[in-house]
Amino acid sequence: MNGGDHDGKRRLIAVVGPTAAGKTALAARLAERLGGEVINADSRQLYRGMEIGTAKPTRAERHRVRHHLIDIADPDEPFNLSRYLDLAKEALNDSWSRGALPFIAGGTGQYVWALLEGWQVPRVPPDLELRAELEAQAQREGPQSLLDELAEVDPEYAARVDSANIRRVIRALEVFRRTGRPISACQTREPPDCDATIIGLSCERDALYRRIDERVEAMIAGGLVDEVRGLIERGYGCELPAMSGIGYRQVCQHLAGDLSYEEMIERIKTATHRLARSQRAWFRADDARIHWVDATTDDPFPQALRIVESEVLAP
Repeated sequence: MNGGDHDGKRRLIAVVGPTAAGKTALAARLAERLGGEVINADSRQLYRGMEIGTAKPTRAERHRVRHHLIDIADPDEPFNLSRYLDLAKEALNDSWSRGALPFIAGGTGQYVWALLEGWQVPRVPPDLELRAELEAQAQREGPQSLLDELAEVDPEYAARVDSANIRRVIRALEVFRRTGRPISACQTREPPDCDATIIGLSCERDALYRRIDERVEAMIAGGLVDEVRGLIERGYGCELPAMSGIGYRQVCQHLAGDLSYEEMIERIKTATHRLARSQRAWFRADDARIHWVDATTDDPFPQALRIVESEVLAP
């Protein structure tokens, strides 16, 4: 079955939703059933050596189904949205060229929508000196000073950027200083030449938080502290952006003596709850493009499979 090119149209499936809802496993099961391949859209699963804290697909899942964009960068290697889009488009074309149906799976909303909506992002290489200068300003004067500066040069982007994500604020200022153009003017859209079906996994809040807490406990029991310690011993310092991810940041603080073992675990759980809430802004319950499947109690696979078969494979 040529799932990636049905009736002359290129197709893809995206599986989205909050962290711990089961996106990775569902995408792998669907891909295995339908002769597909999975393209990662999780910004942390890109990094080598970061297995436990990123909840990567298991080796068994990767053996059964081909996965793209996992373990493609070292933790100290710069990685941005434009690079992700280039690699994701290559992976899509690779899948389509072999008649496979690609499944985009991940909770990094910026990656998912940039790919599905065809964002044209500015090709401005990182200016590490400028970034260090702006980070120092944020520490000295507070993040609001950078937001105020951004509001002057790009009020549109300043109004919608996550003010807590200081790196995105710095990136917007970097683009303006390097090009003289606001980042909002550079972020045009050119929808890709394919049909996308989006499946969203929904999960009632308390049930989702329980899943998150259980997964955090499993990560700790599975050796997350040792994983972070090993990364540090190999020269990947806690100051790296890759090491600022949830789980890695808190373990770094524990190893530095700033958090007790119990505090570390609670901080990871709380931060992951916060992430799940923020993902609701990217994957909205009222977004008509998303086919929502309840993953709270029932196995979402049968319903998700019916959606794919009716949307993509029906004559």
